[in-house]
Amino acid sequence: MTWHASLSLDYTYESARTVVRHLHQGPLRVLQSLYPEGDGVCHNVLVHPPGGLVGGDTLDIAVSVAPGAHGLITTPGAARFYRSEGPLALQRTHIRLEDRARLEWLPTEAILYSGCEAENRLTMDLAPDAELMGWDVTALGLPHAQQPYVLGRYRQHMEVPGVWLERGILDASDTRLLNSPVGLDGMHCMGTLFFVAGKALTRQRRELALDTARAVFEGHALQSRVGVTAVNPRVLVLRVLAPQVEPAMQLLKQVWATWRPALWDLPATYPRIWRM
Repeated sequence: MTWHASLSLDYTYESARTVVRHLHQGPLRVLQSLYPEGDGVCHNVLVHPPGGLVGGDTLDIAVSVAPGAHGLITTPGAARFYRSEGPLALQRTHIRLEDRARLEWLPTEAILYSGCEAENRLTMDLAPDAELMGWDVTALGLPHAQQPYVLGRYRQHMEVPGVWLERGILDASDTRLLNSPVGLDGMHCMGTLFFVAGKALTRQRRELALDTARAVFEGHALQSRVGVTAVNPRVLVLRVLAPQVEPAMQLLKQVWATWRPALWDLPATYPRIWRM
């Protein structure tokens, strides 16, 4: 049996409070809205009760943020792409931000089980005065459980239309990509943190973001496997490779915690579920 689940989240700013309205079909939904930092920022946890996708499953997520609203979305645990007998497992996320809207897209990692046939697509449309901070973390297999990623293929697509496009394929048979020093160098986790603006960032803000990120990973155990750059005037990207998820995710959280006050003048208020 395959699942086609969908979820739409619509954030609006009403009476000095960000609120979300949601509509779901199938096993995909959000939990109760939380406000650990006041009414201006609405925190939500997105849950998929089956816990993973098999061949033929599709998850469609649509997020819209209206002027003045600020949403933060995370997940309670890893997304899992399980072994497939041939059909593709697909997750599609489309994010649309209107002027003066902000969103933080902070899911936990996606785990690629050996034998998966999967695709993960993220598209982000921003009005000129909107900004978005998010990340994508991918883990190859479960090496500590003696379940390495030795079979299957994973397609990844991240896009800000007309501004930034990244597309890649992680084919388990491509040992040169997975093991070469100029590829993944045998690492089992890769992470990308991005800050996207609807219009060009000022040079001062770009340099501030780059400098604060570099200060985080200076002397860090992953220093030789992390870098940050402004790929164009509207997009900042940090990339990290790690032997496992935990150090990569911790590094991304540390940079997120410096970018929030530096770029938005907000404290690094962790979602409650991160502290559980």
